[in-house]
Amino acid sequence: MTIEVTELDPWQDAAEWDRYVERSDGTNPFFRADAIRIQAQDTGTTPHLLVGYKGQEAVGLFPLFEFTRGPITGVFSPAPQSWSCYLGPALLNVDKLKQRKADRRIKRFLEGCFAWLDAEISPLYTRIVAAEFDDVRPFVWNEFDVEPSYTYVVDLTGGGRSEDDLLDRFSSDARSNIRNADEGEDDYVIEEGDTDDVERIVEQVAARYENQGRAFHLSPAFARSLHRVLPDGSIRPYVCRVDGEFVGGILVVESETTRYRWQGGVKPDADVDIAINDLLDWHVMRDGLRAELERYDLVGAGVPSINRYKAKFNPRLVTNYVITSGAFGFDLAVDRYRKYR
Repeated sequence: MTIEVTELDPWQDAAEWDRYVERSDGTNPFFRADAIRIQAQDTGTTPHLLVGYKGQEAVGLFPLFEFTRGPITGVFSPAPQSWSCYLGPALLNVDKLKQRKADRRIKRFLEGCFAWLDAEISPLYTRIVAAEFDDVRPFVWNEFDVEPSYTYVVDLTGGGRSEDDLLDRFSSDARSNIRNADEGEDDYVIEEGDTDDVERIVEQVAARYENQGRAFHLSPAFARSLHRVLPDGSIRPYVCRVDGEFVGGILVVESETTRYRWQGGVKPDADVDIAINDLLDWHVMRDGLRAELERYDLVGAGVPSINRYKAKFNPRLVTNYVITSGAFGFDLAVDRYRKYR
């Protein structure tokens, strides 16, 4: 049986789309219809929610964002320059299939999406970041350029792991920073904050980027909107306060199985005697373990200077993929548009 790919409306069909998102193992809160609409509004793009059906059964999801300026059109997932977590395609109801049937279903679903793209948009450029989607062979077979990217993942559960087991896997300096923090002079607290703390974390990251002369497109309003409209616990602002004052934080995105270190954790300006980011990451992981989540994705392992910090938690290296097709330099045009806005 063939797979039929159709488009759902992100407003009228939001409940149906979200049901599929909740049933897929390869999704995160950025797949939800509310998040898709916010991303589209923030980036000046048009969202397209593709669903593949085998008969009446949904077998695949593919959220896309159409960016058009003049005669030039590009398609992105996630939205261009949105600083969102991973999107790309996601699958449903394939776990119990034998490999031959799974291969055939994935190939037919993706080729149906490609046919829809060619017929409805015919983009000059396409860029997809696929994280929890391993079988990128159909992209290769259809002449997309596929490049590996990397992230670090800390496994939280499995084998009856305790908090002490998790902490013992860290580097010696990380263990010392965490265990000795309460012996210092600073009166600190690590807690999950509110929507105002979401904005504080984004502003701290933006200031860090500005000091380094680097572009940063994520707006506090975008992050606030996500925290406000997504289900409780989807966006968790972990903050560190010393003597009641905000000194640092990490925005955590949470799916059914995984916590993602989305934004924050930059080098703080505060002159304190505690390792702020070590403590923040530890509390994120510890609470994830207590909630019986499976993983903590540190979101990125491609910058050597940052890798040295992330590697202290003894993560495993995981491959994801950046998939592109079309005109070289289109990303630069999008970047200029974002700066203008």
